[in-house]
Amino acid sequence: MKKYDYLIVGSGLFGCVFAHEATKIGKKCLVIEKRNHLGGNIYNEDVEGIHVHKYGAHIFHTSNEEVWNYVNELVSFNNYVNSPIANYHGEKYNLPFNMNTFEQMWGVKTAEEAKAIIEKQKSVIKDEPKNLEEQAISLVGTDIYEKLVKGYTEKQWGRDCKDLPAFIIKRLPVRFIYDNNYFNDTYQGIPIGGYNTIIEKLLEGCDTEVNVDYLEHKEEYNEKADKVVYTGTLDAYFNYQFGKLEYRSLRFETELLDQPDYQGTAVMNYTDRETPYTRIIEHKYFEFGTQPKTVITKEYPQDWQEGMEPYYPVNDEKNQNLYQKYKELADKEENVIFGGRLAEYKYYDMDKTIESALNKWKEITES
Repeated sequence: MKKYDYLIVGSGLFGCVFAHEATKIGKKCLVIEKRNHLGGNIYNEDVEGIHVHKYGAHIFHTSNEEVWNYVNELVSFNNYVNSPIANYHGEKYNLPFNMNTFEQMWGVKTAEEAKAIIEKQKSVIKDEPKNLEEQAISLVGTDIYEKLVKGYTEKQWGRDCKDLPAFIIKRLPVRFIYDNNYFNDTYQGIPIGGYNTIIEKLLEGCDTEVNVDYLEHKEEYNEKADKVVYTGTLDAYFNYQFGKLEYRSLRFETELLDQPDYQGTAVMNYTDRETPYTRIIEHKYFEFGTQPKTVITKEYPQDWQEGMEPYYPVNDEKNQNLYQKYKELADKEENVIFGGRLAEYKYYDMDKTIESALNKWKEITES
């Protein structure tokens, strides 16, 4: 008899939700984590009473009532609404693109005036868009593209917009009303007490270990459990035998400032190409903080290399083909369940990660 029913590799949301569901029906779980803390990318660090989002801004939003009820059984949420500001060489614009943006950019007062300007600017694209630049202009026109899309996107992906595929921007949210709520989802907010409270609740009754590199100690840890739930990078699991999947990574520069306010909002995007970071997060405003100090984080996108955190899969055709090769291997693995953002090589919002874990658990218990 092995000590555990499930060894869960990785303590992000997928692994923790899976562990929670298994523990609820009496299964024994060991959750191991490569980092020195639990919680994956939603981990918060407490600095001067401010919950700092250590791996970038995480704003919970969903239209899935089942998922919303699920997380609210664990913790309570505040009513934070994501309303980022775009900063283009000091000019400030509301996001997403809405009547506030159009009035700031062109001085227009009506939806008809804004639509007329966008339609006229869009008309420069005559044929099917061949790249991201043409796709974006065909959706929002040249002014918004030049000031609010181009620089930010080129920093995000490390390539010129003309060299990026059109499908990356299938649509851009454009609203002809005064509405700065970034998300269209029914529910959104930040957990009261920070994201660590969710992880602590999910992992109640589980054994956990941090600072464990599963791939270096695979045989030893496989001996401990009947089944493995693997949420790490898929290519690394198979020792990169077909080559490495590509990711974009991020570098964060975080500062504690001896002042009550830095930018007056939680998220400010820097949309020009010259500013090296894409955005500055002021963490206290996710929870309406009034602390005497403030913590800011500058976010710098960069190419991923082994040893860095992989954040965004580069979902182009080449990488998708490579992922399919690894997935075929994964499907043949006995006693290993692959799931989550890295193992599925898919960009997941938090609600979709939870949904995926719940679906995987249902699939296992119903089969």
